[in-house]
Amino acid sequence: MIGLLDKLRGHKRQPIPDALWAATVSALPFLDILPPDEQRQLRTLAEDFLAEKEFSAAGGLELSDEICVAIAAQGCLPILKLGLKAYRDWVGIIVYPDEFVVRRRFEDETGIVHEYDDVLSGEAWEGGPLIVSWHDVKMAGDGYNVVIHEFAHKLDMLNGDADGMPALHSDLDASEWETIFFAAYDDFCARVDSGEETLIDPYASETPGEFFAVLSESFFEIPDVVAGEYPDLYDLLRRYYRQDPLARLTKAASASSTAAS
Repeated sequence: MIGLLDKLRGHKRQPIPDALWAATVSALPFLDILPPDEQRQLRTLAEDFLAEKEFSAAGGLELSDEICVAIAAQGCLPILKLGLKAYRDWVGIIVYPDEFVVRRRFEDETGIVHEYDDVLSGEAWEGGPLIVSWHDVKMAGDGYNVVIHEFAHKLDMLNGDADGMPALHSDLDASEWETIFFAAYDDFCARVDSGEETLIDPYASETPGEFFAVLSESFFEIPDVVAGEYPDLYDLLRRYYRQDPLARLTKAASASSTAAS
């Protein structure tokens, strides 16, 4: 049987099989709660994404339709209302079976060169490929999402370094973004430094760029937590992504409660 990957060679848009799409969405609650019109929109966007990007495997992993569609569906969620042009400056996606090692080298202020191995679940290179661990892709849920994390870095890099200041569209003001974003970042860092156990991944305190990526994960997966702890930042992300995951979650919970009664 010819799979989706075989059909995509030549970069022609191909429909994602119904059964595969249904299995992908039902396994991911933050996609499953999308209303039907947005699920159709996401599916079309994922099909365009698969035709435009180039997937490759490393570390002995064998690519499959399941892997590529899972990554495409999650990676296209942040750009559901922004469009595929938001991922215009890169093509490659490399998938490892598990965490992978990147050799790091840096020179300190005294001129001494240090080298070390960095074990990663994902990485986004400015102007280059995006790399993820399939093991971690499958762990998506409850605020952890390596795909959304790395794709958020790609959005952040559209205007340079991943510094928490992505290119903003017309309904957002840079000074407002900086004020709200960095107030939340400073508060979160203080909470982590004090030893508080946070529902949002403490890795967000590493840098403003990581804060943006982690908060993007949380925005889509646990929007009630972000809205509860940082309502101004939630509203900022809502306007940036042009989506309201909390409204989706609330509506889904209400529908489920009504069906149960």
